[in-house]
Amino acid sequence: MRKRRPALRRGAITVGLVLVAAAVLTAGCGYALAGRGNALPAHIRIVGVPEFENATPYADLERIVTESVRAEFQSRGRFRVQPESAGVHAVMSGRITRLDLQPATLTGNLQASRYIVSLVVSVEFRDQTNNNEVLWSNPAMTFRDEFEVPSSASGLDPTAAFRQDLNAVERLARNFARTAVTSILEAF
Repeated sequence: MRKRRPALRRGAITVGLVLVAAAVLTAGCGYALAGRGNALPAHIRIVGVPEFENATPYADLERIVTESVRAEFQSRGRFRVQPESAGVHAVMSGRITRLDLQPATLTGNLQASRYIVSLVVSVEFRDQTNNNEVLWSNPAMTFRDEFEVPSSASGLDPTAAFRQDLNAVERLARNFARTAVTSILEAF
């Protein structure tokens, strides 16, 4: 019985070494958390995000979308973000081409109780230091959201409906910014 104990220890040591070797080998397998990669050239440290162009009739939409993109780049912690395209390493520019609001469900009185809001943006990311080379673009990024229209005892409250509409647009802008910046950084 005494001779089996050293064999058990050697077996445990062997298993331990195999586990350590497997951990070391898989540590460099290339997996990373989504949204944390960076496929951009190393020289890009300052990103310009000028105000997006708004081709829709909705006022202030360009400000909401542009601020969301700037905040998303800043949240990544690797870039200094500026509101202009001069003196930067790369520029992200965009054009908001559509914002649609469509009823999704109707009440018994044929009033909309739920809406679908869609945002379409054409976006481009260019390397300013490399002959203005396009690193990433998408001519029609489309995002959708839904919101419920609150109703009061006296019928539809237009102020409450407008607040819900604005909340949905802000959610769309954040989702667009997160997706666009992640796509740029991870070269999708």
